[in-house]
Amino acid sequence: MKEDPGARVGDDAGEVTDRVREVIDRLGCSHREFARRIVMDPSKLSRSLGGTRRFTLAEIVRIADIGGVEVGRLLGSPERPAPPADRAPAPLPEGGRPLQIVRETVRLIAEHGFHGVRVADIAAACGTSTAAVHYHFPGRDELLEAAVRWCMDEDTDRRAAGLAEASDAHEELLHLIALQTPRTGQQRRQWLVWLDLWAQAARSTAVGRLHEHYYRQWRTTVADVLRRGVEQGVFRPVDPEFTALRLTALIDGLATQVLATAPDSTGPDTMHAALLAFVEGELTAG
Repeated sequence: MKEDPGARVGDDAGEVTDRVREVIDRLGCSHREFARRIVMDPSKLSRSLGGTRRFTLAEIVRIADIGGVEVGRLLGSPERPAPPADRAPAPLPEGGRPLQIVRETVRLIAEHGFHGVRVADIAAACGTSTAAVHYHFPGRDELLEAAVRWCMDEDTDRRAAGLAEASDAHEELLHLIALQTPRTGQQRRQWLVWLDLWAQAARSTAVGRLHEHYYRQWRTTVADVLRRGVEQGVFRPVDPEFTALRLTALIDGLATQVLATAPDSTGPDTMHAALLAFVEGELTAG
């Protein structure tokens, strides 16, 4: 996901950044939520808004899409008059075109694998042109990063929602295990994307860094739950970090078997039972 310096937008006076801030203020969302909507690394957005990094043209395109303004407006060009009513542009898909592209990319990666998906396939699924896809995401690497980041954000939001409703750490851990068991179509698609990510991470330093970031976040979440459980007395006095490493590795291995074997072999019910056995045998206080 190496960015081309030539694709950066000049902004010596900070006027482009000011216009982006206006878009964010008008939408009334946090910077993290805005980064999620435009499928951008929150740290890159923060640096760009802080003046230590320039936006790329593709990012400006996505910001314009979400903000409902013309790209030229963000770049400082005079605004063109609105088109006549009989030539009004077609309504954008829910969440905007960038999110639609990313959602369809995730679905197609899950069905065919990243290298089996062409930009033409993504464009057809979105009912648009390949030029429109390249307009928002110039390269395949950038599109893969956006797809993986979207999956990460969706996963993080689901985990946070369930943890907030749990009564204790034991219930929190069971919630995390349920989320990672590929029962639903959505869970299976997400796991299939992760499997593609692992294969890419073994060959790409950039994808590897994204993979490392996600897993650091995921293992920290599990370790924090285990630490709370020890403090609450619902778990034995285990080492939270090492136990989180063991449990997440077990989840990964079992999920891979579920996806790679026949339904009558290792299925989601067997996986879930094995994980519950680990919790009861290794963690639950007697």
